[in-house]
Formats: sequence, structure tokens, C-alpha cells
Amino acid sequence: MQEYRALRIHRDGDDQFRVAVESVSAATLPQGDILVRIRYSDLNYKDALAAVGNPGVSRNFPHTPGIDAAGEVVSDSTGQYRPCDRVLISGYDFGMNTHGGLAQYCRVPLQWVCPCPPQLELDEAMIFGTAGLTAAMCLDKLARVQHRAISDTRLLVSGASGGVGSLAVAMAAKLGYQVVAMSGKTEAADGLRELGAQEIISSAEWLEANKKALLTPQWHCAIDTLGGDALFNIIKATEREGAVAACGLAAGPSFAATVYPFILRGVALLGVDSAEQANDYKRKLWLHLATDLKPNSLCNLSQKISLEQVPEVLTQMREGKSRGRYLVCVE
Repeated sequence: MQEYRALRIHRDGDDQFRVAVESVSAATLPQGDILVRIRYSDLNYKDALAAVGNPGVSRNFPHTPGIDAAGEVVSDSTGQYRPCDRVLISGYDFGMNTHGGLAQYCRVPLQWVCPCPPQLELDEAMIFGTAGLTAAMCLDKLARVQHRAISDTRLLVSGASGGVGSLAVAMAAKLGYQVVAMSGKTEAADGLRELGAQEIISSAEWLEANKKALLTPQWHCAIDTLGGDALFNIIKATEREGAVAACGLAAGPSFAATVYPFILRGVALLGVDSAEQANDYKRKLWLHLATDLKPNSLCNLSQKISLEQVPEVLTQMREGKSRGRYLVCVE
């Protein structure tokens, strides 16, 4: 293998970035323990930011984005994996300051690699990707602090038509939660009901800061992908001794808050970061995704696209016009 196909981001000027699929020399692959032939990747908002040179994602160009990958081992200098073993890569610095999964090959450290559970196909794993790991971790954190029976628990998912949100709705419904889906896209309502949401509410009234110290309780716990003032409004509407898992900032990185929901209702705010979790924990999450968290409708949660279609979809993601998950077939 002397060359391989990859999506590349080039910096043509201080604020000028160009995205194209190219043949790339194998010499561009970074040092690492394991060489992987990638079969599938996916798209996340970090990839959309990388395409326009966001320095919080990548500072090195030309760059191959893609924070997730699924494929087969070509070689492993550590001896932990054999050729053709099915593996998954997500998080850490993959696709950020090192070349990522939107390519036919990658080379990574052993610590970044998880075996693909036998119950999970490679394409199914990338329908989940980092979004699925994040949603699974939110549910895991909520389960640790919530003692109410799942069937009696109303769980809100904000940003429910997005990648993390749609997977969270489907997983929570699979577990038996009473799922309330919050979305700003009215056209997504039928799809969210098909995923298992029992109730759909608009996000419009939740995005602006509310001056009230507390709001009428509406759910026992929540998974929030929005951040911003929406997050604190959701906290203020959470039942006594409830909890909110925060994993996103689609509505902004900051919000104005008071201590009232925490000291008067005992609400817990749980931060979720799936990227830097220990490899052992990620393996456990992947196993859960392959078994008890795997929705029957998983294949309906994504749109399958080619590498050549990725630049257009990344633009749609930045403009807020994308929906659900995108499975990238790397041929």
C-alpha cells in the first residue's frame, strides 16, 4: 500500500480552507502501534468544525478529519490484535491533531483501539460512533444516581433530532423510559415517535433564559445536548432529586444560573465527556451498545453516504440543516 484515499482539509490562506477527496501517500500516516483498514466512519460536529479550520479541533493542515472509525487490523506491532480482527476507534486525539477516520487507512496507538463486539456489525458501530458512546454514557451516569424504576421515569432528551439526541431517544425507549423528546424541528416529530418518544415538545420556549428561580417539574431526569440557557431551564424543570446529564453545547457554551434547583430540589448536574474515557470503560459501553442498548430501528437512524458526499454534509451540519446520523462508506 503506497497510496490511499482520504478526505483532506487544506489551508489555502489565513481563513481559506478547501476540502477534497484525494489520493494520499502512505508516508503521511502517523507513527502508531496498529495499522487499520477502515471500512466505515461517520460524521460529527467536530468534523464540520475541522473543515473550516476551527483551532479547537485541529491546528495542523493538510488534515484528515473523522473522530470515529471501524475496520480490520492490517498489522499490530504489540501483538494484541491479529490481522483481520475487527476494531473500533473513537475519541482521544483521533481526527483532531492526528489523522482520522475519513480515509481508507489509519495508524493509531494501541490504547485508542477497542475490539468490535461480535454482536455488532462494523457499519452498525459507526451508526453509533462517538454519538452513541456519548448517549450510552449519559444513560449510565443517570442510572448511577437515579433509584426510581425505569418504567416510572420520565426522561427528557433535548436536541432530540440530532445525532446524540436521536440515539439517546431510541436507547432510552429500548430500556423502558418514558421519553420526552425536545426538538426545534417540527418535521422530525413523526420520526421521533417511531424511535420511541412518547411526547414531543418544541425547544423554542426553552432556549431563552427564564427569570424564575424554579419551573414546574416536568421530568425526573434529562439528557441535554443543547447547553446554553436551555440547560439551566431544563435543570429548573427537573423533579426533586432528579439529574441532568450535559453532553453538548448546540445552543451555546455558557448560561446564567442560581443554586436554587440544587439546594431546594437536590438536582444533580452530571458532565459527560466520552472522548477521554479509559479504554476499559469504552469497551464496556460498546458491549452495552451491541446488546441491551441496541435499538431495533438502528439501521433507520442513519443516512449512508460516500467520502465524496462528505463536504456537502459538513456544510449542512454547520448550517443546522442536518438530521440524525451519517454513515460514511470508505471504499
